[in-house]
Amino acid sequence: MVDCDNLVKIYKTEDTEVMALQGLDCKIEKGELMAIIGNSGSGKSTFLNMIGGLDRPTVGRLYVDGLDLFKLSEKELVAYKRNVVGFVWQNSARNLIPYLPAWQNVQMPMLLTNKSGGRERAYELLDIVGLSHKKNRRLSELSGGEQQRVAIAIALANNPKLLLADEPTGSVDPATSARIFETFRRLNREMGLTIVIVTHDMSVAGKVNRVANIRDGKISSERIMRSDYAEYLKSLDTLEAIDASSDESHEEYAVLDRNGRVQIPDEFLRSIGITGNKVRMELSGDSIVIKPQKN
Repeated sequence: MVDCDNLVKIYKTEDTEVMALQGLDCKIEKGELMAIIGNSGSGKSTFLNMIGGLDRPTVGRLYVDGLDLFKLSEKELVAYKRNVVGFVWQNSARNLIPYLPAWQNVQMPMLLTNKSGGRERAYELLDIVGLSHKKNRRLSELSGGEQQRVAIAIALANNPKLLLADEPTGSVDPATSARIFETFRRLNREMGLTIVIVTHDMSVAGKVNRVANIRDGKISSERIMRSDYAEYLKSLDTLEAIDASSDESHEEYAVLDRNGRVQIPDEFLRSIGITGNKVRMELSGDSIVIKPQKN
């Protein structure tokens, strides 16, 4: 679904240049449910904006659903954002029109793109996210979690192939967060929808199949869910009780870039006394050993 290679994004002002993405490589398969995590300023939201067509990369190669986003005209890019991707934002004001009831909020994208379905399709989508009983409620009559589930229904209105969610649980409590993630997992499982969730919340790890960690504008490591844990998730009625930080759920791997470079976490380096920019590297059997510089 997503294939990006050596992606670079530079933001320029009068005085400075900021490199938000520094040669990021990533592939996201069709039907995958994954999260992208990282600290503030790591480049995760910039990456989401790139694949969502909201911002253009400076350098690199970026394909989504077979489309070369570098070569799309402005008109083609508008069609891409309307038909290929759906968005869910943390801020409900960016998702919902407050004076309209839930069902009319969901219907709005269909009206703007002249797609069929209307009211009945809006009702169906609200039923999919578990809110058919609140279809006539306005923004002020819905909880934060309910607003986000309406936002998910809105994002599905034009049948996107790729659903992008930027901090979708950033302003809700853990129980509500679990219900929102249950909705994502159900959409992924039942509709085969590709879903990418950007967050700084490390607790999402046990709820998605793959977690990519962005550090300094590049993917530095990935965690892949173990098959036995995936089967365990299928047996659960709720994700609320999951200890997502458990090392038992995923295998973690460092990511090599095209030149064989790997990012080593600062805490690893500090733990063995590496403070400068020089290390000793040795090949020991089937392992590569990194040691501090000799005094």
